[in-house]
Parts: sequence; C-alpha cells; structure tokens
Amino acid sequence: MSDVQEVLLERRGQAFWIIINRPEKRNAIHGGVVAAMREGIRQAHADPEVRAIVLTGAGDKAFCAGGDLQPGKGFAFDFSKPSVDYADLLRDAQNATQPIIARVNGTCMAGGMGLLCMADMAVVADHALFGLPEVKVGVFPMQVLSLLQNLVPRRLVREWALTGEPIGAQEALDAGLVNYVVPTAELDAKTDWLLSRLVDKSPTAIRRGKYAMRAIEAMSFDQAIAYTESQIALLAMTEDAKEGLAAFNERRKPVWTGR
Repeated sequence: MSDVQEVLLERRGQAFWIIINRPEKRNAIHGGVVAAMREGIRQAHADPEVRAIVLTGAGDKAFCAGGDLQPGKGFAFDFSKPSVDYADLLRDAQNATQPIIARVNGTCMAGGMGLLCMADMAVVADHALFGLPEVKVGVFPMQVLSLLQNLVPRRLVREWALTGEPIGAQEALDAGLVNYVVPTAELDAKTDWLLSRLVDKSPTAIRRGKYAMRAIEAMSFDQAIAYTESQIALLAMTEDAKEGLAAFNERRKPVWTGR
C-alpha cells in the first residue's frame, strides 16, 4: 500500500482532515505515514481557506496504536540525521498556527498518545483506551513525555509511563488529557460542533494567538507579560481586529479576511 493511501488528506469545507488509513494495522505509524502527516499539516497551512485541522484514524477500532513494530518500520532510525521523523512531526504540530482537533475514534497507545498530545483539543469515543505500553516491549515513551508532562499531573504521567497499563476514556477526561467523551455514534457530531466554534472566529487572532501561546510556554511571568503586551499592540493593527471592533459596534456579523 502506498503512503498516499495510508494517510488520506482531505479538505472538508473549512477543515483539513488528516486520516491515518491503516485500520488493519490499528492505524500504526511508520516513516511514510509520518511524512504524509507532515505534508498534511503543510498543505493545511498553505490553504488560506482552511481554519482548522482534524486528525483521526480510519475505522472505529483505533485512533493510532503507536509505531509499527514490524522489522524496519516503527523503530527504523537513521542515526546520521540530527532529528527523528516522529519528533519532527511533533515539532510541526507545536509550531502550527491553525487549531488541531484530535478525533479519537478508538485505541490510542504509545506514539498515538503523542499524536493526541500534539493536538490543541480532543473529542473521544467512549470506548477508546489510552496508554503508554512501551515498557512492555523494552522501550520508553521518550518523545511523548515532552508533551504529555504539560497536560496531566506529573504523578499520573509517571504511573502511566512506568506501569504501561491502559486507562479508559473517562479516566483520560478526568486527568485533563481530552476535552470531551461521547458515545461512538455522536463522535462526528461533536467534532463538527467543535469545528463550528472555531471556523467562525478570526483566523488572524487564532493564528497570532497560537504563535504567542507557543512562545510564552518557557517564559517567566515578567518575560511573558512583556512579550504579550507587544503582541496585543501588533494584533490591534490587523484587518481582522479592525473588522471585529467595527462589527461589534455596528451589531453585525464580522467578515474575516484573515489579514
């Protein structure tokens, strides 16, 4: 199966869908899949009409079971390169200026947890299971930890990573790992609902806002407040900010240009 078939890239209205299409392999990822996903993020950002990205897996069994464990697949490294392809995907997602929604349609394990963590929001089917089972095969969720440690309490991160045992959707919700848990039959409707709350907002505000949130993550309060006071001044000069204020005062719906 070609890489194009293994990852489907689809523009649906104002959303760009990235779908891992390996249901027979529980949507496990390998180098070709990762490359196609990175291309999807690039295409989404190159399209001025796209307002959000949806990341999901084909079928209803698995979102992503992690790296493909077949020889030469998920653990094939080129040590001459200064970075790992999967890590570069997480970097791309962290630097994305469009919102990313994870539509978790089933099992989300190991490297799949990294894909979940790289999204801004997550809508989850209630039958989904989550976990970091790497210790069961002699490895550790090294790259996933770089994102997971900022999403859930440290005690839980350590329990999940050191025991490798799975947790259910409700536990994931209680831990703050996901935003919504819904019956499987309502997963698409809830995803569409969340998309609708994003695509009618100012794309300029979201783009610059995501950029600022990323920038201040490692800053102290004094650094962050100084940085953001300059950012709000710049944002006020954009066409979207001027249109938003005008629409508010004229009591009409704004017409966003994205500039």
